[in-house]
Amino acid sequence: MELDLSALRSEINDIDMQMLALFEKRMEICRDIAVYKSENGLPVYQEGREKEIINNVRINSPYWLSDASAVLFSSLMDISKCLQAEELTRGKRYQVPKAFEPGRAEVIACQGTSGAYSEAACIKQFGKDKPIRFMTSFSDVVGLVESGRADFGILPLENSTVGTIEETYSLLAKNELYINSVIRVEITHCLAAKPGTDRDAVTKVFSKKEALAQCSDYIKAHGLTPMDYANTALAAEMVKNSTEDIACICSTDCAQRLGLEIIDEKVANAYPNFTRFICFSKEFASPDGADTIAVSFTAPHTPGGLYRTLTKFAVNGLNLTKIVSMPVAGKDFDVQFFLDFEGSYTNRKVVTLLDDLGSSLSYFRFLGNFSEI
Repeated sequence: MELDLSALRSEINDIDMQMLALFEKRMEICRDIAVYKSENGLPVYQEGREKEIINNVRINSPYWLSDASAVLFSSLMDISKCLQAEELTRGKRYQVPKAFEPGRAEVIACQGTSGAYSEAACIKQFGKDKPIRFMTSFSDVVGLVESGRADFGILPLENSTVGTIEETYSLLAKNELYINSVIRVEITHCLAAKPGTDRDAVTKVFSKKEALAQCSDYIKAHGLTPMDYANTALAAEMVKNSTEDIACICSTDCAQRLGLEIIDEKVANAYPNFTRFICFSKEFASPDGADTIAVSFTAPHTPGGLYRTLTKFAVNGLNLTKIVSMPVAGKDFDVQFFLDFEGSYTNRKVVTLLDDLGSSLSYFRFLGNFSEI
C-alpha cells in the first residue's frame, strides 16, 4: 500500500486537535485541584503522586516509547504545577523591597584604590561626592556591607571579552546579598610605566588576572610575562613606587593620575571592551522601573532536572537573559546556577515563578530586582 503524505499529515492534524482538547480539559481539572490544595493547605508539589503517574505511564507505554512518554507526561505535570502555583499565589506579592536611593548612601565600598575601574563604577552610580572605602579584597568589600559599615558595595561581575568574574559569583553564593543595580563601564586598558623606564628592559607586566586575560594578545606579541596583582590601580601604584623596569596594565585615567608614562594605549584584545559591575546591599532594595530579576539555585540530579526547571520560565512567559553555572565547593560536582530574566517583583507571573522555585528546589535564592545603567 502506497503511503499518502497529505493524508498522513491530515490524520496528525486531527490527532493534535484531540490532544489539544484533552490538554485543556486536564489543565482545567488541575486548576480545580489547586483550589482544593489552597483551601486545605496542601503544597503544589507532591513527589509521591508524580512518581506514581510516571511509573504508570512507563508500564502502559510500548518499550520504544517508554522514555519519550515519561518526558511528555513530566512536561504536562510541570505545566500543571505552574498553573497551580499561579492559582495559589493569586493576590500575593513577593518580597517587598526598600527603595534604592543612591543619593542617600553615606558610604560605598569597592576593591582597589583611586583610579580603579571600580571607582568609575561607583562614580557612575553615586556621583563624585560620596565617600568610597577602598578595600584590599572582594571579600573585604562584602564584609564591610554585611557589617553595616557600608551602605552599598561595588564588585565586577562580567567582562565582554573574558566573561564572568568567578570570585564575585562565589561571594554571591556564600553570602546573603541583594543586587540593586548593574553598572556598565567601558574598559580602556593601556600599558604604563614610570617616566624614563627603558621600554626594551621591561619583561614583566602587572595587573589583575582578568585585565591580563583581556590583554593576552598584546602581552604575547610583545614577549611580556603577565604577573597577577590584586587590582589594576594597585598594580599601577606598585609600579610607580618600584625601582625595577616593570610595567602595568591599567586605565588611562589611572596612569595619568599617578604620573605614569603611557607606553601603549588600547592594548585589550577587543574593542569596545565593557565590564558590568554590581551594586549590592545587605537588604533587598530595588529602583523604580527595575526590569531584571536575578536568582540562584541548584537543579535536581535527575534526567532532565535542569530542563524541567527552565520549563517553568517558558510556561510563565518569562525571558531568560543570562545563565551562569559554577561548581559548588565541597560537593561532588554539584552545580549552582545563576540566572537573570526580564521582569519585576510586582508582576504576578514573576511572583508565581519565584514562589514555585522556592518551594520545589532544595536550594533557591532570590538575588534582587534591578536595572542596568
